[in-house]
Amino acid sequence: MPDRGGGPTGPRIRVGRPSRRVRTLLMTLGVLAVLGMAFTMFAGFWTDWLWYRSVKYSSVFTTTLWTKIGLFFVFGLLMALAVGFNIWLAHRLRPPLSAMSMEQQSLDRYRMGIAPYKTWLLLGITALVGLIAGASASSQWRTWLMWVNGVPFHQKDPQFHLDVSFYAFDLPWYRFLLGFGFAAAILSLIAAALTHYLYGGLRITSPGARATAAATGHLSVLLGIFVALKAVAYWLDRYGLAVKSSDFKATDNWTGLRYVDANAYLPAKTILFCIAVICALLFFATLWRRTWQLPVIGFGLMVLSAILIGGLYPAIVQKFQVQPNEQAKEAPYVQKNLKATREAYGIDDTKVTDYSGTSTTKDKTKLRDGVDDAASIRILDPNIVSPTFQQLQQIRNYYAFPNNLDVDRYSKDGKEQDTVIGLRELNLNGIPKNNWINDHFRYTHGYGVVAAKGTEVQDGQPVFTESDLPSTGDLGKYKQQIYYGEKTTTYSIVGGPQQEIDYSDDSGEKTTSYKGNSGVNLANPINRAAYAVAFNEPQILYSGAIGKGSRILYNRTPKERVEAVAPWLTIDGDAYPAVVDGRIQWIVDAYTTTNGYPYASRTTLGDTTADSLTATNTNRAVVAQQNQVNYIRNSVKATVDAYTGEVKLYQWDTADPVLKTWMKAFPGTVKPKSDITPELQAHFRYPQDLFKVQRELLSRYHVTDAQTFLTGSEVWQVPDDPTNKSGNAVPPYYLSMKMPGQTSQAFSLTTTFTPNGRDNLSAFMAVDADASTSDYGKIRILKLPTSTTVDGPKQVQSKFNSEQNIAAAIKLLKGGDSDIEYGNLLTVPLDGGLLYVEPVYVRGGGLKYPLLRKVLVTYGGNTAFEDTLGQALDKVFGAESTTTPPSDTGTNPPPTSSNPTVQQALNDAQKAFDAGQEALKKGDWQAYGQAQKDLQDALKRAEDAQSKAGGTSGGGNKSSSPGPSGSPSPSSSSGSG
Repeated sequence: MPDRGGGPTGPRIRVGRPSRRVRTLLMTLGVLAVLGMAFTMFAGFWTDWLWYRSVKYSSVFTTTLWTKIGLFFVFGLLMALAVGFNIWLAHRLRPPLSAMSMEQQSLDRYRMGIAPYKTWLLLGITALVGLIAGASASSQWRTWLMWVNGVPFHQKDPQFHLDVSFYAFDLPWYRFLLGFGFAAAILSLIAAALTHYLYGGLRITSPGARATAAATGHLSVLLGIFVALKAVAYWLDRYGLAVKSSDFKATDNWTGLRYVDANAYLPAKTILFCIAVICALLFFATLWRRTWQLPVIGFGLMVLSAILIGGLYPAIVQKFQVQPNEQAKEAPYVQKNLKATREAYGIDDTKVTDYSGTSTTKDKTKLRDGVDDAASIRILDPNIVSPTFQQLQQIRNYYAFPNNLDVDRYSKDGKEQDTVIGLRELNLNGIPKNNWINDHFRYTHGYGVVAAKGTEVQDGQPVFTESDLPSTGDLGKYKQQIYYGEKTTTYSIVGGPQQEIDYSDDSGEKTTSYKGNSGVNLANPINRAAYAVAFNEPQILYSGAIGKGSRILYNRTPKERVEAVAPWLTIDGDAYPAVVDGRIQWIVDAYTTTNGYPYASRTTLGDTTADSLTATNTNRAVVAQQNQVNYIRNSVKATVDAYTGEVKLYQWDTADPVLKTWMKAFPGTVKPKSDITPELQAHFRYPQDLFKVQRELLSRYHVTDAQTFLTGSEVWQVPDDPTNKSGNAVPPYYLSMKMPGQTSQAFSLTTTFTPNGRDNLSAFMAVDADASTSDYGKIRILKLPTSTTVDGPKQVQSKFNSEQNIAAAIKLLKGGDSDIEYGNLLTVPLDGGLLYVEPVYVRGGGLKYPLLRKVLVTYGGNTAFEDTLGQALDKVFGAESTTTPPSDTGTNPPPTSSNPTVQQALNDAQKAFDAGQEALKKGDWQAYGQAQKDLQDALKRAEDAQSKAGGTSGGGNKSSSPGPSGSPSPSSSSGSG
């Protein structure tokens, strides 16, 4: 007999055992390491549970957790049993004697080596595959919950006449089960084959039969299961054709059946299903026949059929039937795609109206008067004036405004006003000294709302309706502390023995202690230890600044909070604040989506919602950017209280079956629409990301005729933003305006389209954005004629820049170290034509923020570049308005200051400005340039003098209260209109 367990022999070397003390030390260290790892894992779990409980959404945590645990154990156990059973069975079916060959003698060594550990090896292998399978299955918790709780759409697909819910909720789960079955079959087949080989059931080089009868039967059954699963895959593939994506004609990500799918792939899948079933039966028959001949023939036939029927035949149909008469063949299927896509994205009720693009009215005064009726033109660009808010209303360095402010509506004296609004949020980079106490205990929150009229400026600066610290103005009394905001990304510990900085005024710092019930209580030592580990901050465990009443606040941005309590939602990129019933509320739009809507073309959210703003501000990007969807609804409106952090989810789209499904899965988390108060609803608006998705789809799907769609002659594109060189799409703009057919102005979200590959205008699109009106969400498109050309945004901007007088004036404005910033290029339909308005800001010299200095206006080929909107409109139309007072073209009285040095500098600035205006009228550019230098020098002296006097003034729109970097310019370049 061969020596199966031996090796080289020789003298044995005695290795000394460690001493008892060393062994005890090593064992102690090992136990401590295991306990440390266990507590680290516990800390993550425990802090998550505490947070969800603090926001009163513990059911979301428990439902998600138990679903993941259930899927992990069920599918992990199934995989472990499948693989373990087949290993055990292969071992049990091993031949009693192995052939005496070199191959088997080599395997003897392995068999003898693992013999003492067979049970442990079996348990180890099954545990490993079970853990991997369980972890993979637990990630499918959304798929499981949608399948279990799915509700019908009450809409059927046009091919198989199944409810859409089958594709959205059922088919993904069936595909997961099929994939799991394939994985189990393949792993079981590999494990069984290796076991049979190890114990002689399979032979490669040994004489005699290559496989025992038992091994043949076992492996053939596993192969039969694999082929049977392939038959199921062929059958499901038939339905998958309705949600299959491909590139086709005028659109990428085309979804649904085409002619070749319905007439070649669909019958091919049915035939292959039948062949696979027969082939699986032949494999199962080897249990009795003990021969591989018929199964191998059947399997070869299936592979050959897959190549010929599933690949070659559809190619022949496409080549010889479809291509010679493509439009006629594809038209019925394109029509189905058009209908489904428009329904899935909520654009099926879009109203497209022909629009001439040119005015026929000869009465210039009537046209000029019609501007005020057509729109409340917002000349304050929220994406540019944040530095102006910062300089005039920051008040303290530890406050900051977001880079992009928001547009909302507020009423005064019964009249609604478009308002640019921002919150004075905490900026830890600006606190006097950074340390752990200051960063997390003393400076914990921002303070107050700052708002300005969107349609007016004064001396180039915003006209604030809410300003100073504490904030006062038109918004009345409200809770001003801002503990939750877009810039609040770190944790704070509040409510304990350490007092917080509330705000500062002339009498000094005011302190406070948080009285809200938000956050997690740190009085419990286990909680403190868990957060010390979770945040990697040991001071949380032993700091004396934490005591009775201390609470830790984290996950403090509105988007983070809503996404955490509703992980099934996709969050809009722009949360915005509103003052409602004495509280600052963040309003967050949220979407339900699916990629399983049959025949509806898909879109990638990250690409579709990208524009020139998201390119420079990643906070504006939509969550889950690479998500491909073909159905979207703004089904939830969420609010986050800026003081308490309380999150409320409101059902907005009461008909959305996807939301109904999630509400079944997480009962009680979404409040009914009836709970929305009129005061809150007045601030709801149509979300930008949804609008951007819809405008991208409408660039192709505004047509309803299949023949036109196939020719591609009506394809539009969203133009690049002409006000910068980023090369990204122009963002949509909020604007109160009146579309043709409307009786009054409505708060709207607007955009423009150009023909594919060209710069002239092809269409103008607006949606009613005011959620308190009956027309909310109604999309209107004005389609320009193709026989004539109307300037698009890029062409308008080019004409602005190339006109000689305007170019010369801009060059002067750029004198010295000043720079020009173009504001939003607004488009307004007016009497058959299109009015373009663009504010122009100047930043430079002694000023650290942009001031609105000029307004560009064009209409009907006439262009004006004036100090005010009113002046520009008068010049463009050649007539003054009879409904509004004429624009102020004179000088403003110089601002006053109690500091004589500052006052002298302001007087000099006023004189320099007056001199510049006089030189401008005379066309004396040299004198104008000198006056601008004198103006900048005077403003810089005023700023320096005020800085030396100490403190930053809070009088943002009060000319009598100049600040060190916010001294109001004496310029009369206001854009009131």
